[in-house]
Amino acid sequence: MGTAQAPLKRAVGLRFFKLAGTGADGGFGVWPNLQRYVLMAAWDSAEAAAAFFATHPQWQAYQERSTEIWTARLQPLKAHGLWDGVQPFDVATTEMPDLDGPMAVLTRASIRLRKTPRFWRYVAPTSAAVAHAPGVVASIGLGELPIVRQATFSMWESARAMQQYAYRDATHKEVIRRTRQEQWYGEELFARFRVLSSEGTWDGRDLLADY
Repeated sequence: MGTAQAPLKRAVGLRFFKLAGTGADGGFGVWPNLQRYVLMAAWDSAEAAAAFFATHPQWQAYQERSTEIWTARLQPLKAHGLWDGVQPFDVATTEMPDLDGPMAVLTRASIRLRKTPRFWRYVAPTSAAVAHAPGVVASIGLGELPIVRQATFSMWESARAMQQYAYRDATHKEVIRRTRQEQWYGEELFARFRVLSSEGTWDGRDLLADY
């Protein structure tokens, strides 16, 4: 991850990117999974993305060193907040998502240092609630920096399933309430995507096999 920053910054059409580690248990956790990493990328065009994944040496190196890769093509439908002072996603449509199509959600936050004990107190129950929510296909906790810069990525069977969790799960609602009341975050971002396609497997599964 440390050596990838320079070549990725020179990749044609790569407007914004982040590299992140993952939690050892698949959710959030102090202990990292040293075998699983994430590249989140926003592109100027679909053509630029396709060229990167087909020919870029950095991506070729990742493929050579990996036993499993899962790559998703996502269309941003809704985004608010900032990441390093930037809004990475161009939301070019006001179209309502198909409630029956697969959806993905990305959340990330820079946690105020003095608020980290409170944040981490709620990590385990929140991760468990997402992992076992009806309609969740997969979820993972991400770490841009240990402890203080965290994110989650989750994929859902449908927008309906995602909304059921977001607005009705008691654990999630309580965390959102405390986040606002206690001002845990110095910066945060929420984005919702339509899942257009995917390649490869995640824990041996083709996540779109049923769609």
